[in-house]
Amino acid sequence: MELVMAVAVGILFTIGVYLILSKSLLRIVLGTSLLTHGVHLLLLTMAGLKKGAAPVLGENAETYVDPLPQALILTSIVISFGVTAFYFVLAYRSYQTLGTDEIDSIKEEKE
Repeated sequence: MELVMAVAVGILFTIGVYLILSKSLLRIVLGTSLLTHGVHLLLLTMAGLKKGAAPVLGENAETYVDPLPQALILTSIVISFGVTAFYFVLAYRSYQTLGTDEIDSIKEEKE
């Protein structure tokens, strides 16, 4: 299972980097979103894919799953959602102001 997750992380990183290196603002925002999803899967894989009970003392207290990685990833998902929404608003405002979302055209407008 870890091999499948590693391949999925590699594919998400590859597509994310490819999109970040493009010239369109929309593709750059989508690339950063894919990179954050890849990091979430990487953190989950590094924590170990285990099966066990909830971390509550009881009959299965010796085989519980650590809840810390899931809590950190959930926090990261919420933060990345907010940052992605902010990036979309910035890209939309830039498109309204300049009439394009190409990075080269934006650089030419500034100069």
